[in-house]
Amino acid sequence: MGKAYNVLLATFAATGSFLFGYDAGVMTDVIASPNFLNYFNTVPTSPIIGAINSTFSGGAVFGSLMGGLTMDRYGRKRTIQMGALIAAVGGILQCAAANLAMLLVGRIISGWAIGLMSMSIPVYQAEYLETLTQQMIGIGFIVSTWIGYGSRHAPNDSSYAAVQWRFPLAFQVLPALLLLVGLVWLPESPRWLIEVDRDEEAVKVLRKLHYDGTNDEWVQAEYTGIRATISAEKAITAPGWLIMFKVPQWRKRLFLGTLIQVFTQFTGISQSPTPLDFAYLFLGDNSLTLADVIGYYQTIMYDALGITGGRNILVAGIYNCVGPIANLIFIFFILDRVGRKKPLLFGAAGITLALICEAALNSANPHGTRTGLSIGGVFFIFLVSIVFSFSFGPISWVYMSEIMPMQIRGRGTAFATGIGNWLVSTFFAQVSPIALGSITYKYYFVFVAWNILVTIPTIWIWFPETNQKSLEDIDLLFGERALGTLPDNLEKHDVDEALRREDVALEKGVGVNQAELHIRPEEMK
Repeated sequence: MGKAYNVLLATFAATGSFLFGYDAGVMTDVIASPNFLNYFNTVPTSPIIGAINSTFSGGAVFGSLMGGLTMDRYGRKRTIQMGALIAAVGGILQCAAANLAMLLVGRIISGWAIGLMSMSIPVYQAEYLETLTQQMIGIGFIVSTWIGYGSRHAPNDSSYAAVQWRFPLAFQVLPALLLLVGLVWLPESPRWLIEVDRDEEAVKVLRKLHYDGTNDEWVQAEYTGIRATISAEKAITAPGWLIMFKVPQWRKRLFLGTLIQVFTQFTGISQSPTPLDFAYLFLGDNSLTLADVIGYYQTIMYDALGITGGRNILVAGIYNCVGPIANLIFIFFILDRVGRKKPLLFGAAGITLALICEAALNSANPHGTRTGLSIGGVFFIFLVSIVFSFSFGPISWVYMSEIMPMQIRGRGTAFATGIGNWLVSTFFAQVSPIALGSITYKYYFVFVAWNILVTIPTIWIWFPETNQKSLEDIDLLFGERALGTLPDNLEKHDVDEALRREDVALEKGVGVNQAELHIRPEEMK
């Protein structure tokens, strides 16, 4: 069916990324609802609201790690479907919450689902258009905000609670069910099908993806190449999670994949509440010392600036549009021209400068009474969002998937996402409000120092450029031989086992030879 089918497939699969953005963004509007606050007898800046948001990230840690097990055992498609089903359950619990415990359980379950999909969808899309991950996350943020904006116009009377806050929470069930059912008609990853010896199905999928009526030989060559790669991988890899840490080249690739997620969290404008999402702003009555997370609590900050009622959600909606628009421009017109490494360096430097300016404005406006300086602070937060969308936003997912060797791609992506993204996010969601309350704007300089001393030098020295490089080329970048075989300095399995697997591949008519497997003559003696 060609490229159009690939785009359609990747776009539909990215519904899970849309859920990621929607679930992360929906609480911005929910906590601004007077009905919600009255129902749970709380205020926007209470520890209860913090718990509602941090439990989401905590659940995502376990979901991401779970994905490393289910992707290899049940496949990419089934793992995404599991995430969609769990997301539907979490959404139902949230919108039907009769008490705080029910709401928190719903948020944990939703986080679990999003963690599962946040690492499985980029892997599933790796053969198609993986940069759609970040784009659909942004669209999810946009939709959540505008649904919240519309719902906010309902009267504050308790009889309208279903409209003001239950409906935005319920809406997430719709894309979850759509993804769960729709995936029935989408194909499984051909690489996974070949890994589990379902070759005939893999060939059918490849034909569906790439056949144009005249390129039978190309499709067969594509299948042969994938089979050769996987046969070589199976001949030398070992099961389990520990192998990722024992093989030096794989350990390095896993480390860099995890680091790119950690560095993304330190930008402060990631998809989940992160350290610098906490926009410090003293309220006029000095009753509070911060206005919490810009991604989750920005409506509170706008209230402090005098932007109240429905207008604060309107401004939040504009804010949530800025990043996705910038991201769309970047992935379609810039990304493949400039590569991965340069935008990451640009992003780290640009965000660092913006944070310095943010800190300077906050130091001159300790009580938030100078409206001009407060608006200037909001401007730099908008600027950070744009810079993020031209750098870490789309590239973090692309780079993580590209550098993971096929032998550990599922487990490696699960580890990098669960630890580098969600665990770090959960940690900082807890400590950042305390730190901001104690040292105020000086907290920004902790992350300025991190970017200058750690992020920029690490990317400059150790991150190789992967733009427009094949799997084999990336193997060579990390000192491995192409097609997934292990380098010379690693412990090898018995040659007899390698030969046995080659014979199996040949019996299947794959046409694998020594050159394709990269088995050197001296290794076969």
